Amino acid sequence: MDKDTQRARPAYLPIQTKRAFEEVAEQIREQLSQGLLKPGDRLPPERDLAEQFNLSRNTVREALRSLEMSGVLEFRKGATGGAFVREGQSDAVVSGFSDLYRLGFILPEHLAEARLLIGVEVTRLACQRATEAEHAEMEANLEASEKAMEDGDGKKRLTLNLEYHMILARAAKNPVLIILMEALNDLIFRSLLKAPVHAENTKIVASRRRILKFMRARDEEKAVAEMHKHLTALRKHYKAQEQPEAANTRTNSETEA
Repeated sequence: MDKDTQRARPAYLPIQTKRAFEEVAEQIREQLSQGLLKPGDRLPPERDLAEQFNLSRNTVREALRSLEMSGVLEFRKGATGGAFVREGQSDAVVSGFSDLYRLGFILPEHLAEARLLIGVEVTRLACQRATEAEHAEMEANLEASEKAMEDGDGKKRLTLNLEYHMILARAAKNPVLIILMEALNDLIFRSLLKAPVHAENTKIVASRRRILKFMRARDEEKAVAEMHKHLTALRKHYKAQEQPEAANTRTNSETEA
């Protein structure tokens, strides 16, 4: 018996035709890829689309809703409303990350590691590309953060801390990094809001000021090194505050038991 006879033959499964609404969504996506549809464009009304596709309005509506869920389209109400191509919103990515975090697929240690990697590279690019207006925006953020610290407003301080990193991401001028930073910030906000932080270490704000100083001087290596130290210290700071919170929870549980 030759080797070809002994070898198992590949098995193939029957191919199933896509559901009609998926084909509609795919055609619309293809029009985006070809530049026939652009952000801000309004799609024809459902009735017109149904006639062009030779499908029911319900099928077309299902396709449009699936594209809305994917973050491709948005629906506006009123006489001038309808289905519009979104202007590069990151909602779908942020929502996807959030769902993975809730499911436990993304753990806090994954979040800290990714934030360090992305934060350092964002700082590198921002050091090269930031404008004076963005430097001023960072300065204003730091002043507001110091004020929130004086007032003991933990939630506002956290929001300003995350916004600081968003300013850097926008200054990097890379839409992929902006979206990733937005998704990471959303998860960080959710995780830290569950265990409110106490008075923020003043060294952390001082570190952000040094980052800004190095950025203004276009000293990329020093800015990157400071950001690495900053994010490492920030993670240790939050972790140290999470541990007493967890200890208190255990103590309360034991008392109740």
